[in-house]
Amino acid sequence: MATLPDGTRLVVPVLAASGGSTRSTVAHLLADELACTGDTVVADLSPRLASPWPTWTTDAHAEGLAAIPPDQPLTRSAIRHAAAIRQSESARWSVLTDTREWHAAPLDLPSDPAAWYQLAAAGGWQVLIADTAHPAAHDLIESRCSGAPSLTQAWCGLPFTVPVLCAQSSAAGIQALQQAVMVLHAEGLPLQRTVVALSAAADGRLPAVAKAAATMLSARTAAVVHLPHDADIRAHGLSAQPARIRARTRQAARELATAVLAAAHDSYGDPLPDALQPAARPHPAA
Repeated sequence: MATLPDGTRLVVPVLAASGGSTRSTVAHLLADELACTGDTVVADLSPRLASPWPTWTTDAHAEGLAAIPPDQPLTRSAIRHAAAIRQSESARWSVLTDTREWHAAPLDLPSDPAAWYQLAAAGGWQVLIADTAHPAAHDLIESRCSGAPSLTQAWCGLPFTVPVLCAQSSAAGIQALQQAVMVLHAEGLPLQRTVVALSAAADGRLPAVAKAAATMLSARTAAVVHLPHDADIRAHGLSAQPARIRARTRQAARELATAVLAAAHDSYGDPLPDALQPAARPHPAA
């Protein structure tokens, strides 16, 4: 994969209609691959005790999200120092997560995707992968009924965004995925630049319901990528060493990252245009 030009930015919100859809695993595998194309950060949006990222990123030097106060000016070095570092087979990438002990009071983190976009831009990262926590389809229906802003719409509306919609390749997972796609289509969200990631729940042939769904979704979305069952990830999570991830899992992750980049180029141009940069805060008068 070619590297992203300097000054560009790519946003990849990893979404799902329900829990257990392997969002975090997909976000991790994407970061492993996209880190080769540009400076990459994963934003962990889950509550600390519901997130795998603190245990996946045992970086003693990372101060975590608690070191980024939302009401004070920040320097790039302070933002970068708060991020934990992960190492893939060929590149390093960053994680913004809550690294404190379990008994610490919950952080008051912003829900607005624009705040995370600005944080990634201020930190100098080119690729922002957001491991979201909200149920995408329910979020959209709730927004339609209440008139309140939708997180899914806000993520998809950010500049240079390619959403990744995750589901398990089971009957229940495919049903939730198909309902989510119908909702996204009804709300006018950009299915043409959305990539679907279907994760196998077990070894063996792909279930017929997953094959049928992939055929249907291939005509409505940018791409459908199948992620194979990986026993080591199931047993140990992604705190395991990169070398322990199966070759076919790595190949599927590379196909997923390639599909994301292709969708970005088809939608925004190849090469990607320069992204807007946050303005520097002026120094106070002496």
